[in-house]
Amino acid sequence: MFVQVLTIFPELFEPFLTTSLVGKAAAKGLLAVAVHDLRDFTADRHRSVDDEPYGGGGGMVMTAAPWIAAVRSLQEARQEKREGLSDQRPRRILLSPQGQRLDEATVRRLAGESWLMLLCGRYEAVDERVLDLVVDEEISIGDYVLSGGELPAMVLIEALSRQIPGVVGLQDSVENDSFRQGLLDHPHYTRPPVVEGLEVPAVLLSGDHAAIEQWRRVAAVRATAEKRPDLLAAVDPRQLMPEQWRELEKSGLAEGVGRSVVATQMQPRE
Repeated sequence: MFVQVLTIFPELFEPFLTTSLVGKAAAKGLLAVAVHDLRDFTADRHRSVDDEPYGGGGGMVMTAAPWIAAVRSLQEARQEKREGLSDQRPRRILLSPQGQRLDEATVRRLAGESWLMLLCGRYEAVDERVLDLVVDEEISIGDYVLSGGELPAMVLIEALSRQIPGVVGLQDSVENDSFRQGLLDHPHYTRPPVVEGLEVPAVLLSGDHAAIEQWRRVAAVRATAEKRPDLLAAVDPRQLMPEQWRELEKSGLAEGVGRSVVATQMQPRE
């Protein structure tokens, strides 16, 4: 996967891209991230990227011209450099609090792309014409406002890196991540067996792998019901095991499972 990042603070990415799994993925050639300074695509001697908003109001707005020039220049340069890419272009994403909230489904969808371009906005906003001309979608990491899109871009890159085969040593770790099946992950324990009087569940020490797997399935449902019951509406009921249904019935949440899935299936086709 090839990711290009556009930002006015490229130095923020240096430690991130050389540390932990992302750094290892880059070292192995599994993930390539190129960070570009948006100011390199300005046309004035002050390298300006913002101006006062039309209509007045607080804050500054990032001007359209540098973004448009940067996206088109980087796109054309890569298409010319790599034979066969002339008819392809990156998936161009603006990190924005107004975007679709990042979730597991979005990460998996974007992991199927071979070329992404991430635009990290700053200040009050980005000129709307940037979205009209060179952005395919907006993505948010939550319903709150940050000073810029750099941290959200790192979050997205980190999440994407876990989807690339060979980045995470044990692929089972990825397959069992929270949200992978629509549920939260089950609780985890390690040594020692007792911490301040709290014991590890006996089944995990039993060596009975079938019983352990059953416990984990039930524990995942219990954790979801307690911490994020809103997720149950999007769980496909057909994927749940009988013991998981019993746990949901015990908590009184069984009726809400799969409501959004059923609603989607009932929508008329165009």
